[in-house]
Amino acid sequence: MDTDNGASGDATAGKLFPADHDELETTQIESLCMNCHEQGVTRMLLVKIPFFRDVVLSSFSCEHCNFSDTDLQSADRIQEHGCKFALNVNPAKDLNRRVVKTDTTTITIPEVELEIPPESQKGSLTTIEGIIQRTIDGLEQEQPVRRIMDAENAEKIDEFVSRLKDLMTREKPFKLIIEDPCGNCFVENYNAPNPDPQMTVTHYERTTEQNEYLGISEEPPQQDAPAPDEILQFPSNCSNCNAPVTTNMKMVDIPHFKQILLMAMTCDACGYKSIEVKSGTGFEEKGKKITLNVTDSSDLTRDILKSETCSVQIPELEMEIGGHAIAGKFTTLEGLLKDIVELVSKNPFTHGDSSTDDVKCGIMDFSKKMDQLLTGSKPFTLIMDDPAGNSYLQNVYAPEGDPEMTVELYERSFEQNDELGLTNMKTENYEED
Repeated sequence: MDTDNGASGDATAGKLFPADHDELETTQIESLCMNCHEQGVTRMLLVKIPFFRDVVLSSFSCEHCNFSDTDLQSADRIQEHGCKFALNVNPAKDLNRRVVKTDTTTITIPEVELEIPPESQKGSLTTIEGIIQRTIDGLEQEQPVRRIMDAENAEKIDEFVSRLKDLMTREKPFKLIIEDPCGNCFVENYNAPNPDPQMTVTHYERTTEQNEYLGISEEPPQQDAPAPDEILQFPSNCSNCNAPVTTNMKMVDIPHFKQILLMAMTCDACGYKSIEVKSGTGFEEKGKKITLNVTDSSDLTRDILKSETCSVQIPELEMEIGGHAIAGKFTTLEGLLKDIVELVSKNPFTHGDSSTDDVKCGIMDFSKKMDQLLTGSKPFTLIMDDPAGNSYLQNVYAPEGDPEMTVELYERSFEQNDELGLTNMKTENYEED
């Protein structure tokens, strides 16, 4: 089987994809056509989507019978949490929203009692209208034969197809729910970088059944906790290019707070660096909300521990970044603001054909306002809300109270406990059930 990577030279010989897959180069592979059993051509493109994941776009065509097919697969690892998007769709403006659907994604539209189970439709980069139209095409495919062999069911399918077509023409909104236990599905946010008022994004702990379906072991091997000054090393893969790397892990004690696990990784293949922070003591009994009035440029040097469950808000910019948008990290306030700017600027729908003038202007305006905050010329309020209670903001007056900072402990809601996987967790008297 011959391959053509679209690049010459020995450097790419034998490689399925070029090392730098930010350059849009296609890979061509001769493949057997399942329609006429002649040789066709499959073209694959490895695309790194900023603000999301790596995906493989593939397209097959056969010049002998003109059969063609397309597919999308995630090239990234299974995420630590599943994700669920609940969108209130306004047909007048939302049908063109882009959607990344994987093979493990379930799509539900409660208004018409439609549920598209995993693997019934191939993974695809499509729109909301494309999802509905693809469902209609699938239902209508065998209707001519079905009207002869089973007229009663054919009539019911016609009625259901009519209801689906009404979704794209009526003015009444409907709800679209997209859920992927792998955590690799995605729905475009028209209001980026701010939260979309029409959409709710939830990250959740997978159930035992979902882990078994994905082939994930439910009982990872137990490891002893590292000593305070000990640096542990374990093999892993680079999240940018998937090359084998070594991750360093160390237990760090933060004064006036708690112990954390600090993990760092450097990839020799692509130069990617990653620093991630995990709590060393589990979830706290209560959630924590930290509010800081930033009045001076010196506040930008305060140390911050942001866990992966902590959301960040700046009311002056009407900005809110969800908990899982930025990984857990131990940095400074200035470093966190720069990470937010970088995250927003990499939004894929602000570049090329995917961008609109309104989105571009919104992103540019947001970046200018963030630059003012980074220079310390404009006071602002930083709010860190962590339902797990594992985030920290340095008190420069410690052990005395900080006049510019308030820390509020609160009882988690049922939804927050459910998202953290605590709703069905039982650690006492479990043998009695």
